[in-house]
Amino acid sequence: MLIARLIADTATRETRLDALVDALKGEGAALASAAMLAGEEVLELRFAQGEPATVLAAIDRHFAPADMLVSRDTIAVPQVFVSDMDSTMIGQECIDELADYAGLKPQIAAITERAMQGELDFVAALRERVALLKGLGESAISDCLADRITPMPGARTLVATLAAMGARSVLVTGGFHHFADSVGAMLGFDRVVGNRLEVSGGKLTGGLVGAITDSAVKAAVLREEAGERQVSLATGDGANDIPMIEAATYGFAYRAKPKARAAANGRVDRGDLTAVLSLLGIPRKDWRGA
Repeated sequence: MLIARLIADTATRETRLDALVDALKGEGAALASAAMLAGEEVLELRFAQGEPATVLAAIDRHFAPADMLVSRDTIAVPQVFVSDMDSTMIGQECIDELADYAGLKPQIAAITERAMQGELDFVAALRERVALLKGLGESAISDCLADRITPMPGARTLVATLAAMGARSVLVTGGFHHFADSVGAMLGFDRVVGNRLEVSGGKLTGGLVGAITDSAVKAAVLREEAGERQVSLATGDGANDIPMIEAATYGFAYRAKPKARAAANGRVDRGDLTAVLSLLGIPRKDWRGA
C-alpha cells in the first residue's frame, strides 16, 4: 500500500484529482481510495501499488503548489524528530547575519547559497566563511541573536506537539552552538548538535573547535537517535540535509533548495511548519505551543 497526503486548493481539488488518477494509472499506480482526513484540509490517497517518487512527481505536476507526504504502508506519529536549524527552524542563516556585523554579508551569503544548493563542498565552504569572520568581536553573536534571529512560523508548535506525543527532538546544524544552544532552548529541543566557533580574547579567530557537523553527521545523529525500529521525522532545506532527509521515515524538505526537495518524501512549499503536523494526521485540537 502507498499512501499520499496533500494539502491543496479546495476549489480545484476534484478536477485535479481526476487528472492525477488518470496519469498515475499509466504509471501502474491504481487508486484504491480517496478521502479527506477528519477535521483537516488534507486529502489522503491510497494506492495498492506504485512508487513514491512517481506519485510525488505526479502530485507536483497536477497540484503544485501543494504540501505533501508520500509513504509506504502507514503514516504514524514519529518517535524521533531531527531538524536542521538555519532557514528551517529559524528564518535566517546565522552566519550570513553575523557576517553583516563585519560588513561581509553579501560575500558570505553568496557562498552560503551555493553551499546549500550543493554547488560547493560544505566543509570547505564553512571553513572559508568562518575564516572571513576573523577578528569579529564575540559580542556580535549575542547582538545578532537578540536582534535578528526569529523562529520559523509553526516551529514552536511542531516541536511542542511532537514532544507532547512522546517524541524526542534533536536540533542538528552545520551552523554554530553559539546560536543553536539558544534556539534549541527557545523551541524546546532535547539535544543540540552543531559546530563551535573558536574564540580568543573576546574575538573570533576565524577557526572552528572540534569535529565538523556536516551532512554525514546529520544522518548519523538521526540513525543514532532512531535506532533500527523507531519512526523518525526530519526537516531541512539544503543539500547538506539530504542524507538526513533520506534516512528518516518521513523526510520533509521545508521551502527547500531543488536538490533537497527532490530527495524528500515530504514537501512543504506553501504552508508553515504546522503543515507537517497536518500531513502526519495530527489534528489541530492536539497541537501545542501555539
